[in-house]
Amino acid sequence: MKKVVVIGPESTGKSTLSEKLAAHFNTVWTPEYAREYIDQLQRPYEESDLLEIAAGQIALEQHMARQANNVLICDTDLYVIKVWSEHKYGRCDPRILQQIARQQCDLYLLTYIDLPWEEDPQREYPDPEMRHYFYNIYREIVANSGAAWKDIRGSYEEREALAIAAVQELLNRT
Repeated sequence: MKKVVVIGPESTGKSTLSEKLAAHFNTVWTPEYAREYIDQLQRPYEESDLLEIAAGQIALEQHMARQANNVLICDTDLYVIKVWSEHKYGRCDPRILQQIARQQCDLYLLTYIDLPWEEDPQREYPDPEMRHYFYNIYREIVANSGAAWKDIRGSYEEREALAIAAVQELLNRT
């Protein structure tokens, strides 16, 4: 089974693209566990919550992998937790970094910031400068990950076409 991770800054269509890819390839997708976790909190999230979020993301991926059909589509991975932790707290828990070292990905789909910002209570950085800042961080991560990656830009339709072609290429190699 192959693992494809859709990664990028906030409000760049990751969940929508993940869902469409899963439908196209007749498989399942793993949502971003942090959204569910934070929705259930009765307070702002804290640094210690990131360990729980990381564990939940891993468990969700493992659960969905058992249902996947040749490819598992993931809306994010632990790199996102690392980026947020380092940005917000100036560090990342070594236990999260250890899990990142163990995670496997066959293809990253890096979503660009050319979609309009959509307001959401969990989103923190609508400023175009900050969106570009985070895009560059994710670009550096995927470029240095050792996994294949594809930059995904354009309209929702263009993004879907680019992503489908990239995943199909990955599947054709095996």
